[in-house]
Amino acid sequence: MTQEELLGAAKGLIEQALKEDVGPGDVTTRAVIPPGVRGKGAILVKAHGVICGLQVAAEVFRAVDERISFRPRVREGEPVQPGDVVAEVEGPLRGILTAERTALNFLARLSGIATLTARFVDAVAPYRAVILDTRKTTPGWRVLEKYAVRCGGGRNHRMGLYDMVLIKDNHIAACGSISEAVRRVRAAGVGVPVEVEVKNLDELREALKLGVDRILLDNFSVEDIAEAVKIAEGRVPLEASGGVTLDNVAAIAATGVDYISVGALTHSAPALDLSLELSPS
Repeated sequence: MTQEELLGAAKGLIEQALKEDVGPGDVTTRAVIPPGVRGKGAILVKAHGVICGLQVAAEVFRAVDERISFRPRVREGEPVQPGDVVAEVEGPLRGILTAERTALNFLARLSGIATLTARFVDAVAPYRAVILDTRKTTPGWRVLEKYAVRCGGGRNHRMGLYDMVLIKDNHIAACGSISEAVRRVRAAGVGVPVEVEVKNLDELREALKLGVDRILLDNFSVEDIAEAVKIAEGRVPLEASGGVTLDNVAAIAATGVDYISVGALTHSAPALDLSLELSPS
């Protein structure tokens, strides 16, 4: 994703966030900071993590006052530790203070996702499994949150309902069987990859006969995932999903499964602790 594409996705969110926070005006800053006063400060990290969202934070400051300069001191996706300076800002002090919280909110949220993703990626490093995200994203934030997953070393599953077929349990129930659901997809000529969700080894055996592009093992035990890998014999990539945590992800990866999708990357990542500290005047 280019910087232009990322900022294009962020523009509406930034506008809404500033409208929500600033409203008709920052009454505190207007009262205590005279017009024309300049300032500078540093954004500091207060916990170990992976930084993500610097371009978005920079855009927040520009949206408040285009005269504010934002200088990153680290790269996107770079590991950071407490005390690291990730960026410096300089310009009209009123604008810096007004933009501060919104910019930090974006940066903390995206860095939190990147940080949690990196922990999952590190946990499966000895194995072949690839860590994937899901569609369990904050409404309106999907492009940004999936970007953060990539910054943390993970990969993206489908972006939405339009770029991949994923035949889930309710689709199968509505069609009567996995085979019938796949037949209907083929008849529709959708032209995108086809993945099928299975809930047990019998459904896996059925799906393996259908020539789909990937099979999702939904809430399988580690033992059943290992058995599924043996049954599939590499004929179709397998994805494990459901109940994946940092405590069990290595054991899941050790089965030889190809992908592990983790909803928690986006729906449960804690924000990375950051602060803006002004330089003495």
